[in-house]
Amino acid sequence: MRKIKWSALAPAAYILFLLLPIYWLVNMSFKTTNEILGSFSLWPADFTLDNYRVIFTDPTWYSGYINSLTYVLINTVLSVAFALPAAYAFSRYRFLGDKHLFFWLLTNRMAPPAVFALPFFQLYSSIGLFDTPAAVALAHCLFNIPLAVWILEGFMSGVPKELDETAFIDGHSFPSFFVRVFIPASGAGIGVAAFFCFMFSWVELLLAKTLTSVAAKPIAATMTRTASTSGYELGLLAAAGALTIIPGAVVIWFVRHHIARGFALGRV
Repeated sequence: MRKIKWSALAPAAYILFLLLPIYWLVNMSFKTTNEILGSFSLWPADFTLDNYRVIFTDPTWYSGYINSLTYVLINTVLSVAFALPAAYAFSRYRFLGDKHLFFWLLTNRMAPPAVFALPFFQLYSSIGLFDTPAAVALAHCLFNIPLAVWILEGFMSGVPKELDETAFIDGHSFPSFFVRVFIPASGAGIGVAAFFCFMFSWVELLLAKTLTSVAAKPIAATMTRTASTSGYELGLLAAAGALTIIPGAVVIWFVRHHIARGFALGRV
């Protein structure tokens, strides 16, 4: 009986430990800044929704969420769309330098975003893309497309090549086979790749802040500008941080089964 209790308590305690920062963030979001700085409490003594009211009524705040979701969704669609044919080529064909090219793609993911911030800034300023969601979405393709190719190649290599031959025998052209047969067979990999592209683009700050100023400023950049003469508005920051968790949680809910399969296959 003691072993059974310990086996149940250990995971529960670990999960509670992981959820503690999230709870504390939500707890602070319902407090005023004075209460946060003045006392330590496990729940709000003076419960308030003013922080959330500011976010949903002030265009400076809610437009930041709209801008972030816009470029993240654009980037996710572009990254997966371009990664699909590339991953298929790496999984089905062998050509000169294929392994070196595959490794070179991954090196773009290894480089820190600061390396590319200035080149992107000058390029997009010269062609009129600066301060647009498209600028951030295209910049994030630099590290999300290699990531998506790497994930999808592992899933596609697990699809038997006999499926390709059978589809061609049945009269499918390559575009028809790829769209109607192969993409559905790789659905789990597409879900996993889309999830990681979404998350990496959602949490990236340096490029998003460098390539925008006013019109397309993301929520992460807005949160760094909450200082006033009386200090930082901690309750407002906590409310904004709590809301930024929601899009990621929604995406995780829809692709949770695909992520589990990705870990099982050893590619994620």
